[in-house]
Amino acid sequence: MTKLIIETDDGWTREKIRDVIFTEINLLNKAINRIQSKLKDFENKYGKLDRKSLYGKVDDMELIEWEGEMETLGKLQKKLKSLEEITFEYK
Repeated sequence: MTKLIIETDDGWTREKIRDVIFTEINLLNKAINRIQSKLKDFENKYGKLDRKSLYGKVDDMELIEWEGEMETLGKLQKKLKSLEEITFEYK
C-alpha cells in the first residue's frame, strides 16, 4: 500500500493530483484491455497460450509478438496495481 500525503490549502491542487492519478489508472486499464483483446484473438486463432506447444507451429514473428504482449501486460498490471493501492491523506 502507498500513502500519498498532500499538504496544501488549495482544493484545486488536491483534486488535480487525484485526477492525474485516476487518469493514469484509466489509461492503464484501456491499454490492458487492448492487450487482453489481442491475446484473446491470438488464443482463438492458435488455441491454448503455451510457448512450448506453440513453438514450431506458429510464425516466429507472431510468437515474438505474443510473448511481448504477455510481458507488457504483466508490467502494466503491476503499475496499475501500485496506483490503485494509493490512499490519499490531506493535511
